Amino acid sequence: MTYSLDFRMQVLKSLDEGMTFAEAAEFYNLSPTTIQNWKRRIHSKTTRQTKPYKIPDDVLLNDVKEHPDDYQYERARRLNCSKTGIHHALKRLGISQKKDLRTSKSLSD
Repeated sequence: MTYSLDFRMQVLKSLDEGMTFAEAAEFYNLSPTTIQNWKRRIHSKTTRQTKPYKIPDDVLLNDVKEHPDDYQYERARRLNCSKTGIHHALKRLGISQKKDLRTSKSLSD
């Protein structure tokens, strides 16, 4: 939950006026760690420091079109990444894997 800048400044002003971290935390119903973090940086973060995705969206979409019934470990082997990476990339793209039972490898002919 993000608190407004006015509220943050009010809490920090209370500290400047002599209130301790523990007293302010109890009075404002906050964690003392939260107040200490605000003391270090008053403004909330607007961006995240994320690494670029290892699996490009267009490459994964193309792979799903070419091999719609493959397992995630097969995609991972082709795209040189982990099964978990494939799972998160598919989730990010809003793709849910629905197996076609006619082509499933688990069923014998």
